[in-house]
Amino acid sequence: MSTAFIRVLLFKVALCAALVYIGLCVLLYLLQDKILFPASRVMDRDPSVYGWAFDEVRLPVVGEETFGWYVPLENHRGVVLFSHGNAGDLAGRLESIGMLRSFGFSVLAYDYGGYGYSTGKPSETRCYADIRAMWDYLIEEREIEAKDILIFGRSLGGGPTAELAQHVIPGAVILESTFMSTADVARRNPLLRTMTWAIRHRFASKDKVAKIKAPLLIIHSPDDEIIPFENGQGLFERATEPKTLLEIEGGHNTGFVTSEAIYRPGWEDFLTPVFGVSHSQPKNR
Repeated sequence: MSTAFIRVLLFKVALCAALVYIGLCVLLYLLQDKILFPASRVMDRDPSVYGWAFDEVRLPVVGEETFGWYVPLENHRGVVLFSHGNAGDLAGRLESIGMLRSFGFSVLAYDYGGYGYSTGKPSETRCYADIRAMWDYLIEEREIEAKDILIFGRSLGGGPTAELAQHVIPGAVILESTFMSTADVARRNPLLRTMTWAIRHRFASKDKVAKIKAPLLIIHSPDDEIIPFENGQGLFERATEPKTLLEIEGGHNTGFVTSEAIYRPGWEDFLTPVFGVSHSQPKNR
């Protein structure tokens, strides 16, 4: 076998490998919206199924409309601005809203663009615009003081929460089961490790947590099979005081339920110095 033939063969192999790599990167670039934002528009329930009073919130955002529910609680200790995970829509978050009410908070929960009744398409930029509009609604229309607002983001919701929290000073911030960035999660996958440059929606919270001036609670489980625990640790290490790390147990979507004996006291230990003791008695947790 001649040297020239080997060179041609190696060139063809390298070219095929390069084409396969480029093709996979293009595929990742084109499909990441569906992977990262598996939105639903079912909306088959609302807070009335639990007997809660609520107001529909519809806000203009970048030429579209962002939808949410404001679920008040009498004698609340504050208001939670809740950003949910990447799948489903608000209808699937009623139990989480009930949990937040059980802590003594009124709740403003919303859907990102393209989810539920929110029009348009989801994107990193749109998520940031959505949460900012909801914050402004609480401050300007509900006349809630910033110190009385808890910004809480779970999973994907940690991205917009961290983005907002670096620009405003709420009473407190909670980031649960969220990532340092989407690229950091992708690097755990051997196939995606060299393709992170193709990720458009990066949600680089690791670059923002140091700018958060409010008390910060980071919650994560070492058992998290979707967003590894090292992400929670990394965010905690980069954050400035006052900060707390709550280590729970269980999987990504179930940890806050299966770890209730750890989870609820951890919240209360964090909340009480900031918002005081809860005196409300929510109906239908």
